[in-house]
Amino acid sequence: MRVVVLSRSKRVASTRRLMDAARARGHHVRCIDPVSLQLQLGARPGRLVRSYKVLGTPDLVVPRFQAAVGAYALPMLDQLAAQGAQVLNSTDAIGVSRNLLRCLQRLASRGVPVPRTVLARDAKALKSFASRVGGLPVVVKLLAVSEQRRVMLCESVQSLEAALEAVLGLGHDVVMQESIRPGQRNLQLLVVGGRVLAALNRVPEPGRAGRNLGRFDRLERAVVSPELEQLAQRAAAACGLEVCSVDIIEGRWARVADVNAVPSLSEFEAAAERDLCAEIIARGEQLVAARVQPTS
Repeated sequence: MRVVVLSRSKRVASTRRLMDAARARGHHVRCIDPVSLQLQLGARPGRLVRSYKVLGTPDLVVPRFQAAVGAYALPMLDQLAAQGAQVLNSTDAIGVSRNLLRCLQRLASRGVPVPRTVLARDAKALKSFASRVGGLPVVVKLLAVSEQRRVMLCESVQSLEAALEAVLGLGHDVVMQESIRPGQRNLQLLVVGGRVLAALNRVPEPGRAGRNLGRFDRLERAVVSPELEQLAQRAAAACGLEVCSVDIIEGRWARVADVNAVPSLSEFEAAAERDLCAEIIARGEQLVAARVQPTS
């Protein structure tokens, strides 16, 4: 099978692991930077050109590009799908997951519980909305497209004011969500082909208020209940994603806070001590085989 990992660089840890897993299963695999491709449309069917040569159609495409190049890369992925390649995660599914509000709206409309969330551009309005998401501390998330979604924990009025002044002053839209409370867990579940393969608990390290979540967190392997696995599976299905991580706030009521179409596979593998990339490639094999089976 011909496999393409659509990634900016094969030196990225998750990209490298996917390529190693594909080779170990006997496939021919290449890493292609989507920015290096040219899309040509006109009288003939669309085609992709790379280094002045028409790019052949692979059997399987694994998208691993970040949001910063999504506007350019998503049409390239769409074209590969139109040419007959099987893609793990469609452009529509990736697009939904990368827009936080669209993602939460999709989840809520499909009956998946989400955290209390508000959106506003006015800093004064957002400060008053803190009580509507359960009061301080709150989580502030930027909607701007970037390499990594910025998530800030604000534990006091002063830190909230400082965070809002900084991000709104730059013209970014933000959303405010209820935060993790004592006794709750911030879980990340890896879903592949409708199955939960691994779960992590993101444990916040002590740090300054208003800090960027994720930069100081410790990741631990987590054991989750069948109910939480089903919740993650429902979230992945609602977004139409074959491969994703699902962020869940576990408390008295579990809620899905976010869905990520390009999770850090190396983090999951390190915590789970399991070859998860091989299972992702195996899921791709199943999808390709299902497409080529003759109908009776």
